[in-house]
Amino acid sequence: MKLKGVVFDFNGTLLWDTPLHNKAWDVFLQRYHLKMTDDEKDKRIHGRNNELIFRDIFNKSLTSEEILNFVEEKESIYRDICREVKIDLAPGARELIAFLKDNRVAFAIATASEIGNVSFYIEFLRLDKLIDPRYILYNDGSYKSKPDPDMFLSAINILGLLPADVLIFEDSYAGIEAALAAKPGKVIIVNSTNKDYSCFKADAIVHFSQVSHSLFT
Repeated sequence: MKLKGVVFDFNGTLLWDTPLHNKAWDVFLQRYHLKMTDDEKDKRIHGRNNELIFRDIFNKSLTSEEILNFVEEKESIYRDICREVKIDLAPGARELIAFLKDNRVAFAIATASEIGNVSFYIEFLRLDKLIDPRYILYNDGSYKSKPDPDMFLSAINILGLLPADVLIFEDSYAGIEAALAAKPGKVIIVNSTNKDYSCFKADAIVHFSQVSHSLFT
């Protein structure tokens, strides 16, 4: 059966920015006399919503205002780094999206990023030229955090498709768990940071040019 739609995770998947997030986290954590290895970030940070992340990091209850302030502080560091290195979408990503458009394959983005970063991506990467912003689902407080499949299921619903008709691209451990729990037609792991994904039953790629067009046509 041919797949009819695609849901992309964004950070670490369409945008290979995990090292930049790690660098931003290092700066942020140092300010608060905290430290975390990249492996710990993979397990405790990447793919999760910020509310869970900051409560975990500080190991205490935080007010909504405190969380918002921490989010803006860390993401401001991250956005400055992105501007400095002039980051662009992952290799082959723009070409794959062009193929999906040409062949009328529906697609959406489901990201744990919040509106500040999504607005930055639209401005800096001109993301709205590639995808209608209505099909960008982000952490607006209404979705359960990955590894819950809520955001992926919502994206599939917006596309008007069944999970079995959809391919999900992910990179983070929490995100892959969420993708598999959504029970889509296929899950492809984008290995942008050379991690060990052997514990997951899913295909893995290192470049979007490796995605077979025969999955859709």
